[in-house]
Amino acid sequence: MHKLKNVSIGVLVLGYFGAGINHFVHPEGYIHIIPAYIPFPKLMNVLAGSFEVLFALMLTFSKTRTIAVWGIILMLAAFMPVHIQMVIDAPFMLGSLHVTKLGAWIRVLLQPVLMVWVWWHRK
Repeated sequence: MHKLKNVSIGVLVLGYFGAGINHFVHPEGYIHIIPAYIPFPKLMNVLAGSFEVLFALMLTFSKTRTIAVWGIILMLAAFMPVHIQMVIDAPFMLGSLHVTKLGAWIRVLLQPVLMVWVWWHRK
């Protein structure tokens, strides 16, 4: 189980770090999916990317891991309106990616799975 948890935390770190950096490399894709009722979409994108990178780095250290876990869970909850809006807006093009209604629903349903996955690392 220890090896599985080490691999799992590594995947989470790489995934959140990569996703966070992607907010800065391809901001237009993220800004495009932020619902109109959320103010300052460019700032929200920068904050989301910054927190994903920060929490990924915090996951790497046992002393900060619990804070990172709860931060990621809260962040995933905060992102839920974006994913629900994607379901409402689907189908649409996100850069070169065609987002279907089914794909958007899968993304919504993935949020709780990601929350449980990261919660597994709370200790």
